[in-house]
Amino acid sequence: MRLKGIRSSRNVRVRSGARGSGRRGRAGGLGVFGILAVLALGYFTGIDVSPLLTGEPMPAEQSRDVSQEDEATVIFASKVLTTTEDVWTRIFAEQAGRQYMPPQLVIFSGVTQSGCGGASGATGPFYCPADRMAYLDTQFFRQLEQQLGAGGDFAAAYVIAHEVAHHVQNELGILGQVSQMRASASTEQANALTVRLELQADCLSGVWARSVQGLMERGDLAEALNAARMIGDDHLQRQAGRVPQPHTFTHGTSDQRARWFERGFDSGLMAECDTFSARSL
Repeated sequence: MRLKGIRSSRNVRVRSGARGSGRRGRAGGLGVFGILAVLALGYFTGIDVSPLLTGEPMPAEQSRDVSQEDEATVIFASKVLTTTEDVWTRIFAEQAGRQYMPPQLVIFSGVTQSGCGGASGATGPFYCPADRMAYLDTQFFRQLEQQLGAGGDFAAAYVIAHEVAHHVQNELGILGQVSQMRASASTEQANALTVRLELQADCLSGVWARSVQGLMERGDLAEALNAARMIGDDHLQRQAGRVPQPHTFTHGTSDQRARWFERGFDSGLMAECDTFSARSL
């Protein structure tokens, strides 16, 4: 992704040396499937999965200082955030007739606190509607490549765009509506609503990607689509040697995630991302 000449966003906050409520421990008893599923849950929903990765509470750990080695991550994320600000400011005006208020991106190392609770490296990137901030651990991009098999700078940019897409949903009132529906739904119905929410965020990420085509390099689109496929529920379950169980899905299949990203990319329209009205995902 060509980011030379792109300014750094003023909506980035770097936290270092702050004490958080993270937990330490090992993922005992979860098995390969459990670890992968929990990691994916944390990466793309914003739920603090630390308690799920350890059998018992441990003392709060000290967050690490954001090092000079992490400076490149901070600069990269800041510039990608700028592209989302420019894109959604324009699209909100053109397609929704309203003003876009961008989120802040908090970059931390180790553990931190959010309006939605504790955040740690196990949590992964997430968006918190309570404080309207997205959170990113400096180690995540290495984890994305090494643990999930989704390397490349545009794969990383897609992840940031996905979290910003959740902010777009919050701005449009969608997150609140889905939260109300989930409150009175069964577990299976709540999972199905979450799938539609996540696929919509993938589609909105595609809308963003279409708007930054001039910054894309050869292979960038393939990186984003690969990242979408690597965190599909069916892929994670098959990778663990399990038969996919659709009623447990919370993010959609690999094909669904890639297809909705492509739908947003091909159309460039928010209206094309209405997963909640779609008969077939």
